[in-house]
Amino acid sequence: MKLFSKIYNWCVSPRCLFILTVIVLTIPNMALDFTEMMSLPGKVANVVFPVSAVWLAMTFGRRPGIMAWVMFPLMFFAAFQIVLLYLFGRSVISVDMFLNLVTTNADEAIELLDNLVPAIVTVVAIYIPVLVLGICSIIRKEELDTAFIRRQRKAAAVAVMAGAVCLAVAYSVDKDYRMENDMYPVNVCYNLVLAVDRAKATSDYEKTSAGFSFGARSVHDPGSAEIYVLVVGETARAMNFGIYGYDRDTTPLLSAASGLTVFTDVITQSNTTHKSVPMLLSAASAEDYDRIYREKSIITAFREAGFHTVFLSNQRPNHSFIDIFGMEADEWKFIKDGPKAESNPSDSRLVELMADVLEKGYRKLFVVLHTYGSHFNYRERYPSGSAVFRPDGATEAVAANRQELLNAYDNTIRCTDKLLSDIMAMIGGSGVISAMLYTSDHGENIFDDSRNLFLHASPVPSYYDMHVPFLIWTSESYRRVYPKAVNALAANCRRNVASNSVVFHTMLSMGGISTVCRNDSLSVADNCYVSQKRHYLNDHNRPEAIDRIGLDEEDVRMFRLRGMAFP
Repeated sequence: MKLFSKIYNWCVSPRCLFILTVIVLTIPNMALDFTEMMSLPGKVANVVFPVSAVWLAMTFGRRPGIMAWVMFPLMFFAAFQIVLLYLFGRSVISVDMFLNLVTTNADEAIELLDNLVPAIVTVVAIYIPVLVLGICSIIRKEELDTAFIRRQRKAAAVAVMAGAVCLAVAYSVDKDYRMENDMYPVNVCYNLVLAVDRAKATSDYEKTSAGFSFGARSVHDPGSAEIYVLVVGETARAMNFGIYGYDRDTTPLLSAASGLTVFTDVITQSNTTHKSVPMLLSAASAEDYDRIYREKSIITAFREAGFHTVFLSNQRPNHSFIDIFGMEADEWKFIKDGPKAESNPSDSRLVELMADVLEKGYRKLFVVLHTYGSHFNYRERYPSGSAVFRPDGATEAVAANRQELLNAYDNTIRCTDKLLSDIMAMIGGSGVISAMLYTSDHGENIFDDSRNLFLHASPVPSYYDMHVPFLIWTSESYRRVYPKAVNALAANCRRNVASNSVVFHTMLSMGGISTVCRNDSLSVADNCYVSQKRHYLNDHNRPEAIDRIGLDEEDVRMFRLRGMAFP
């Protein structure tokens, strides 16, 4: 009984709270040493320097309860970091992760949180008791004795100096080592500052783009009727499309369509919606991303050239460039927005709204459709009666459910197949010169290999969320009037393509829109198209060649297995 009493008294003592606070803040550093690719000195420095700094900081006050709560921001970051490691398996809290917090709607967040219960329970069990003990210590006005503080301060100071030596060694042996990139939580704080700066740059867009004009004009016959449609998919990966050789017939309608050109070697430049979609809608790309803050979107280019422009989205506004660019259109609608909006409308609703637009008889029409496509939770993306692949009821994101999750995902691809077929039939049936381009913002991981990756948006992308479908359909009248463009599509369909860098130029080229911003060497509808070395837009908005972004051997194998260009 006395032993139990001693243990209890120690556990609720101010010394225990002091030590416990330091220990729980060490957990992310230890975990990241196992998940990140760093030199040995870098890994040692990643633990010794920041942990000793926290240890030293804890000695700045004699009341450990107050100091524990002073450390609350670090505990929040630590909890966030653990959850992300559970979800993605690697990488620190990135700039995009911070931005995702403010650009993800409540419905998406709830769907994701439902599958993070183990991670959330873990961080609650680790950090809440420390904070509760801190409150109790504050209430009891507990203080550490001066001798303890002095001993800890001396030991922590020695540890800080040892950490500084490790840091110096890390810089000397690794020319790419940077504290702001490689040391937790310095990197997290740095990324938070960048996220704030980026959010401000977005909010200042109206000022920084004021007065911008494409100077666009149409070089096509002014008397001809034309319809061009850009369909932006969501979370669709090419490998699950039957038309790309998938062993399931997920695209029966597209496979039978005439006038369809299938591009086989296409990767996205970002696996995050809030960056990929704006690049698809503008001249910005991984190679020149900052122009997004100065220039308007492709919608404005068509509008300047005399087209009536329409933007229809099956996603909620998310305070990103998607909203800004969409609202440049003559007509725009987010069908999930508003007090009477359906909570989970089908993408087919976009086709109905587009039909209403076509009935108005615009001579020149440009339409952008932003779908919800194959976004998790997959089972919610289609009516139960339309399911082809069963069983598809499992929604919990665990590897054991992979087959049912895959069945549900493939059912969403079937819905996309019908959606695109309906659009082609609608505009093709009008008899006017028309074309449609479809691609997805990014793909998806569905527990495809031993890494057990799920979803997308990891700071280190994979083959599964990079390889995207890219389809261009032209009407019979377009093929007759503009055979040169159609022949160029056929000639370029097996060349390597970075989707975000070519959509803007390809749509302008096909639509006959002339502007100084158009670059025909980036248009797959032009014989001038030149395959570029492909880049991925990293978390700090800098382009990285795809062979430099830390792809796993499995990803490299998959690229080569699919016959895709990879260094």
